[in-house]
Amino acid sequence: MARHENRLIAETSPYLLQHAHNPVDWFPWGPEALEKAKTDDKPILLSIGYSACHWCHVMERESFENEEIAALMNERFVCIKVDREERPDIDDIYMHAVQILTRSGGWPLTVFLTPDLKPFYGGTYFPPEDRWGRPGFRTVLTEIARLYQEQRGQVDATAGQLTEHLQELAFTPASPELLAPDLLRAAVRELSSRFDPRDGGFSPAPKFPPSGALFLLLRFYHAHEEDEALQMARLTLDKMAAGGMYDQLGGGFHRYSTDARWLVPHFEKMLYDNALLARAYLEAFQVTGEASYARVARETLEYVLREMQGKEGGYYSSQDADSEGVEGKFFVWSKAEITELLGDGTETFCRIYDVTETGNWEGSNVLNRLRSEPQDFDANAETIDKNRRALFDAREKRVKPGLDDKVLTSWNGLMIIAMARGYRVLGEPSFLASAQRAARFAKDTLFKNGRLLATYRAGRAKLLAYLDDYAFLMGGLIELYESDFDVGWLDEARRLADEMVRLFWDAEDGGFFFTGSDHESLILRSKSGHDGAIPAGNAVAATYLFKLATYTGWTDYETRAQETLHTFHAQMRRAPSGFAQMLCALDYYLADQPELAVVGSADAPATRDALQRIWRLFTPNAAIGFLDPAWPNREEVEKKAPLLQGKTSADGSPRFYVCENYTCQAPTEKLDDAIAALRPRH
Repeated sequence: MARHENRLIAETSPYLLQHAHNPVDWFPWGPEALEKAKTDDKPILLSIGYSACHWCHVMERESFENEEIAALMNERFVCIKVDREERPDIDDIYMHAVQILTRSGGWPLTVFLTPDLKPFYGGTYFPPEDRWGRPGFRTVLTEIARLYQEQRGQVDATAGQLTEHLQELAFTPASPELLAPDLLRAAVRELSSRFDPRDGGFSPAPKFPPSGALFLLLRFYHAHEEDEALQMARLTLDKMAAGGMYDQLGGGFHRYSTDARWLVPHFEKMLYDNALLARAYLEAFQVTGEASYARVARETLEYVLREMQGKEGGYYSSQDADSEGVEGKFFVWSKAEITELLGDGTETFCRIYDVTETGNWEGSNVLNRLRSEPQDFDANAETIDKNRRALFDAREKRVKPGLDDKVLTSWNGLMIIAMARGYRVLGEPSFLASAQRAARFAKDTLFKNGRLLATYRAGRAKLLAYLDDYAFLMGGLIELYESDFDVGWLDEARRLADEMVRLFWDAEDGGFFFTGSDHESLILRSKSGHDGAIPAGNAVAATYLFKLATYTGWTDYETRAQETLHTFHAQMRRAPSGFAQMLCALDYYLADQPELAVVGSADAPATRDALQRIWRLFTPNAAIGFLDPAWPNREEVEKKAPLLQGKTSADGSPRFYVCENYTCQAPTEKLDDAIAALRPRH
């Protein structure tokens, strides 16, 4: 039989290319498909997923490769396939629609639209035939086609009402109410009410990594020294790192845990999860000094260096859950396999990593340390490391999960932040080099005519960038400045900030729209401050606009950030813990914001040692700059980073200048005095 080929064959997205040989007459989202729906007066069948999604693969095998189901789709619908990672704007709108219709969501996302793009029915995974209490996809297609033909008025009315409701939800008027710290305390109380005191986390199964909540709890503890906040963060971090959701051999985190104990993961690995969780463990190490947090952060970033950064410098998007068509096959073990590899070391390893003859998941073993004591691991650390390496080397010979090697600007921004932090906290130069490579790649490759683009693969950068792309990359560049003190990064961050304001700012109600003024028109232009799997673009924009204002002295950035907080203030008050990153921005705005200028010879050991001690501190609200008086571009540096203006040091030894609340202390050569000034006053 001749192999099918549809229009997706010309796309660059690995997810779309996976469907390029379906018998379905797929269109990519674009004018051709949308015009055909209007001309033929057919409903649109919109299918949204992503490359690493296990159930997306299942639905493809069961339905989209089924000749009869495909024929029904082709006859009665205009079928459009979308990669949610390339088009988060489309995904966000229609995911909200399905959540309203069904009170649940996820991927694969299946939505039926009128030719004018208004949704009227949808769901997630549909089996091919009726089963498990779910209507089969064949049944759904037949009934939707009948309704569209026979009850068009009802379909149009439903679509109109749902679209109107979506547009109402997207409206976010600014609040004049005073921004106050009680919102942070309310969020911590809310998290406490949902906290799992046995296994950590803030929900029943499935459990997703709560990065935003961890950032917020660590900041709340830093400001108030309330032990409960730290205990919630620590238990969650400890359990995630001990569970199967963490790759005990290769480092890095899988997407989420299917159970409440963090034991059995959904096996895909996403770039954004690893960026956010690496940061969370770095911050926990700064707060507690606990070496295990540094180890997890280091292993996670090393995994990214090894598996997820391309030769050109950009970070890839994800690794699949499946290999050889089987979920988790690459990652799980039988006891016999381990015995063959480890010999005499088998029993100790199996005791620590919960390996048995019968297995802990579907007859196989997901490696984890949930049942072992930390001291058992520590007492056998040298042997365990040797055995982990032996198993890792053997695992490398297996067929690896599929790699989605497209580069997403927004997720790259998150990983640049994580790598820059990893360099500062752990002192590992390869992390800084990685972040610099990725930032240079973005600067050289992801712009066209001055406009940032959202994605890159196979030599092609495309799609106008969204708010997240601008905000996250801006954050990455600011973090790079904080790491190597190259004011060129501040220049690039300012360019992004100015473009972000020009393209995305809502002049009427404040805050930033998700799409730019030059994007195509959809049924609504969304604006959100609520965190999802990644932090809200508005929240990250506010966080780093505050920082950019501090470093550059440009107060307009601070004004925009403050107005953004007011825009989402009412929503934060209704559901504070859902706005964790926005509350981190609020914490920055309300807290003391010490500024530290370190001046000295960049090559002097005393200067390097001082910076390393400062970087090891948890100082989320401090601005730290550095100046070497011998730099030939000193005048330019002082102009672009005013907190360094007029600062000097004696004979290259480090001198420290601390300012806070518009007041500067006398300069000092005593590092301990500078460090004391950075600590919060309780």
